[in-house]
Amino acid sequence: MGESSAATLIATGMLPFVVLVSAALTAPVSMALLALYRRAVLRSMAEGGEAATDARPEAPAAVLPPPAVELQLEFFTGPARSVPAAAQVRAARALRRAGAVQLAGGIAYAAVLAAAWMVFTLDSGLPLMRFLWLLVCHAWPAVLGITLVVAATRRQRLQIAGLYFALLMALAIVALARNPELTAAQAAGFWLLTNAPPTLLLLAFLRRRVRAVGPLVLAFMVVAVTGSQVAVSLVGQSEAAMRAAVATGSLLGLGGTGTFFALMLGGMLLAAFAGWQWLQWLGRRHLARRTSDQTLTLDAMWLLFGVVHSIGLAFEGILWTFTGLVAFAACKLVTRIGQPVATPGPDPAQAQDEAPSLLLLRVFALGARSERLFDALTTRWLRAGDISLIAGPDLATTTVEPHEFLDFVGGRLSRQFVRDESDLQRRLKERALGPDPDGRYRVNEFFCHADTWQPAMRRLAAGADAVLMDLRSFSPANQGCQYELQQLLDAVPLARVVCLIDATTDRAFLEATLRRLWQSVAADSPNRAPSGARLRLLAVDASREFDVGPLLALLHTAAARAG
Repeated sequence: MGESSAATLIATGMLPFVVLVSAALTAPVSMALLALYRRAVLRSMAEGGEAATDARPEAPAAVLPPPAVELQLEFFTGPARSVPAAAQVRAARALRRAGAVQLAGGIAYAAVLAAAWMVFTLDSGLPLMRFLWLLVCHAWPAVLGITLVVAATRRQRLQIAGLYFALLMALAIVALARNPELTAAQAAGFWLLTNAPPTLLLLAFLRRRVRAVGPLVLAFMVVAVTGSQVAVSLVGQSEAAMRAAVATGSLLGLGGTGTFFALMLGGMLLAAFAGWQWLQWLGRRHLARRTSDQTLTLDAMWLLFGVVHSIGLAFEGILWTFTGLVAFAACKLVTRIGQPVATPGPDPAQAQDEAPSLLLLRVFALGARSERLFDALTTRWLRAGDISLIAGPDLATTTVEPHEFLDFVGGRLSRQFVRDESDLQRRLKERALGPDPDGRYRVNEFFCHADTWQPAMRRLAAGADAVLMDLRSFSPANQGCQYELQQLLDAVPLARVVCLIDATTDRAFLEATLRRLWQSVAADSPNRAPSGARLRLLAVDASREFDVGPLLALLHTAAARAG
């Protein structure tokens, strides 16, 4: 078989089969595994650990005198008028730079592919315009990457996509005006053939419900499906091997079709073992802070586009099949060089300013609303500091880290749970507090049993620079939230606390609860002073995706006061 025929086989056979089948399997497999993971987490949360049941210490026999001052509730409906905190300014700057780094990496990726296409189209005229058109068409994954890195709301995602399509349309108009032989249908068709298939496949692992583990599952599926195809190809290259396979299949009572599928299954199982070792390696790298969950997602995206974008070039020769990998390498090189640019350190005038730590408390019944808020916080707050939270059913499958998921698949999920006080102390010391190589900080999730979540909450609240308590849908049924409110009033300066409410919050019950809890606030509470008895609550629109900017401004102000 000649080089051209081999390339044709790769382009029209194994390569697209591997990509299509792997991506198609990613979504259902990820959803099934995450459903099992969520069920296992909830079951362990309901169980008891090794700690004694913890409750708020009982008050002494003598009744404490009520606070001398009333608790003041300060409601906000928009951004507070204050000077932005240094960490907030750094986070905004880091977010813009991270977007610019993704854009630079995307241009490098697109330039490689555009240059490859130019080699075969130089005789078509308009070389500069053709190059720009090819460049912008192949830069589409950069738009998706920028959106993933910097966009916190649907509106921002649409704005980024709108800018890209405005540029694409402008180039198309110029190209149509200068080339009478080119039609609008041809221009649109080229873009769709280039980008629609990988974009649809990308949705298989970028959906919010599977994004946390989608890249890992996709990587495993690619290895496993490739193994099934390689096994059949290797046997098919040798007549002796084919005879041996047929003979073995006959001994097992298999016909020709059965033997074929048995070969595929055997190759898949062998490759799956290798794929599992690869996933374990990725998990160790993530745990060692050598990569981040967002980097894994972006790498999977760029590799997927690179493979699909190379299929058309494979007809020009087998070496052209690797153009997508070269483009991916160019993208990685540029983004690796740009990572220090996207990680600005503290300003010299703010050298004492440290990365703020945020504790997220919430009503566990929020579901998708918790996920949307978490997405917005991880996009913007993690450019300034870390987030800590106690695992709950609302975010069980959204916050899962690669090493946590691999522990679950390996039957070792129990070691992620806080067992007792000494175990809690160890986990607090081992929290990931510094930035990852890409400049983002991490989410530190604490898995707690029914008798360990209360001490974990108190320890996390005491060490946090800012506390966000999401009280949307708060009602008398939320006994755990009432406990957390009491602990905040007792031990955490309210200047560090921000509460989030909306129309689904039972505001009358919330205010009555706060005033009732205030009457029994601890004698040594830092909030008994007149200057400390003020709790800030941000009211947002419950009917739509709200702007997270005012919330972040309040949180950064709270963290700055803590410093």
